Order: sequence, then structure tokens, then C-alpha cells
Amino acid sequence: MAKINLLPWRLERRKLKQKEFVTMLVTAAAIAVGLSVLIILYYNGQISGQENRNTYLTSQIATIDQQIEEIKGLDKKKADLLSRKKAIECLQGRRSLMVHLFDDLVRTIPDGVKLTSLEQDGSKLTVNGSSQSNARVSAYMRNLQVSGWMSQPELTIIEAKGGDKGLPYEFTLVTTIGNPSTKTQSDGSEALATTVAPSATASTGTAAVVPASAGAATTPAAESDTSDDCDVDSAATTGGTP
Repeated sequence: MAKINLLPWRLERRKLKQKEFVTMLVTAAAIAVGLSVLIILYYNGQISGQENRNTYLTSQIATIDQQIEEIKGLDKKKADLLSRKKAIECLQGRRSLMVHLFDDLVRTIPDGVKLTSLEQDGSKLTVNGSSQSNARVSAYMRNLQVSGWMSQPELTIIEAKGGDKGLPYEFTLVTTIGNPSTKTQSDGSEALATTVAPSATASTGTAAVVPASAGAATTPAAESDTSDDCDVDSAATTGGTP
């Protein structure tokens, strides 16, 4: 006898398809969740690695900043030491300046001139004094021009006050203190050397000695680099006799 299936086969097939659909849906959801978890873990790992790198870079930047501060401190110490070294060299270079200066002051003062005060401001020397006449002041300025340690004298004030009958003219002049080189000293010595007048030789048979003109004198060289760098401000007052 033949068997006949009286159950609704369409309903069974529909249930089977629904079951397959639910299975596929659950599988897809599980795969999506797994992929999401993997992506989240990957990016979290990337973020954590970048944060670690940022932390390392921050620590290295802090270390470098500290080293930069130490270098700045060393540079400041170096600058202080160099300035002290420069000051010491400057003082050593100017150690004998006052000796030469006062020696030249004694040698250059002509008769009829008296100095009342001296004031030094760096390389500038202000000289105050009195004289018998304007010609005496001119002779004094010529002597300063060829002295070697003082140059470029400039007369600022000269007036007749009559306080001293023998020295009625009071003057103020400014000169530059210099540190001449060996060549300048030799040139100054040649400028101060005496010359023989031909006419006197022809008439008397003896050499007549005439001082060289001030125009033939060579202006002393400017101060050396050491003296230029020194900034020594001092004031001195002295009195003299004509």
C-alpha cells in the first residue's frame, strides 16, 4: 500500500527556511560583533602605542630642555669668564698708562703754562689750566700733538680773567689718550729731531739747530684694541708751576 504524506509540506519548508534565515542572521551578527571587537582592539592598540610614544617624546623634550638650560648657564659662565679675562688684560695693558701720561704731561708743559686740574673719562682727558698768553696754549697743544701718549688736542675754552697777573688766561682743552705703537714712537722721534739750517751752515760754518715744524710731526696712532675695550673712568686733580 502506498504511503501518502498528509502534513502541510509548505509549512514545513517555510519553517526550515525561517530557521536557516535566523541561523544566518545570528552568524552574521556574530561575525560583525567579532570584527567590531577586532577593530576596536586594533585602534585601541594604536592609540596606546601613540600615547606611549608621546610620553617618551615628552620625557625626551623635558630632558633636552634641561640640557638647554644647562648650556645657557655654561654660556653665561663663559661670557662672565671672558669679560673678566678681558678686564684683566685691559688692566694689564693700561697698567703703565698713568706713568707714561704724567711723564708726558711733565715733558709737554711749556714755560708760562700751569695746569690746575685733570679729568679722565675713558680715553678722553680734560685739562684745565692758566697761561701767560694764547701763544703759550698753542705751543702746549703742539707739544701734546707730538707727545705720543696724547693726541688730537681740542681747545674748548680760553678767556682772560685776570685773577693771576702773571697767568691771566684760563683755558680748557680736551685730548685723546693713546697707546702708540713702536712705529708711531719712532715716527714721533723723527718728527721731534732737529734739522740743520743751510743758511746758518754757509755763513758760520757750524750747524745751526732748528726745531722741526709741528706740521711735519706724525699724529700718534689711535689706542690699541685693548685700550679701546677698556672703560676706565677716573678723575685726577693736580697743580703745577709754570
